[in-house]
Amino acid sequence: MKEYITTLEELFKENSDTERALQQKAYMRNQFEYYGLTSPKRKELQKPFLLKSYLPDKKEAFEIIRLLWAKPQREFQMFSLDLLDKYQKRYEKEDIAFLEDLICEKSWWDTVDFLAYKQVGAFMKKFPELQEQYSQKWLKSDNMWLQRTAVLFQLKYKNALDTDLLERNITPLLGSKEFFINKAIGWVLREYSRTNPQWVIEYVGQTDLSNLSRKEALRLLEK
Repeated sequence: MKEYITTLEELFKENSDTERALQQKAYMRNQFEYYGLTSPKRKELQKPFLLKSYLPDKKEAFEIIRLLWAKPQREFQMFSLDLLDKYQKRYEKEDIAFLEDLICEKSWWDTVDFLAYKQVGAFMKKFPELQEQYSQKWLKSDNMWLQRTAVLFQLKYKNALDTDLLERNITPLLGSKEFFINKAIGWVLREYSRTNPQWVIEYVGQTDLSNLSRKEALRLLEK
């Protein structure tokens, strides 16, 4: 595990770009450090680490992700998301705690959105009996990112999306002044409008959404 992390770290350092790193840091409101790797460059560099023959077992992979998540450079968190994706089909019920930790640590849209609709989305499809329980838990929390997750985990569900659950998850957040909450509401409705435009039109028409949520929800329908 130590060699895995050290080798990755050395590779990222060798290919760093100080000027781009400063630009990336500024774009993310100076919340994270960067090596200055573009996404295509990072993906090229990390490719050998994600080969099936080189992947650690799930327990070790999760430990690696925790260690990388603690590092200051954002590239390590982005790599961790790609590594996590390799274990999506092996989720067990207790892994929801691990996903919650990642959502709540170093939180910003670039990691939270991937975790919400891709990882939590996959988890909740595998364990649908937990959807209501954790939706309610996250909505009642004071954590905006967990609340955003409650809205977004069904983002890619298409025909499998539970509209009753979506309504129950949006309702407690109506009236929020948080940009990321209102944007998420609009985003999930806009995405669902590709599958069921009539439902979205009716829901938007009868719900007191923020202007941002409403605009986002109807964006595809008004073209």
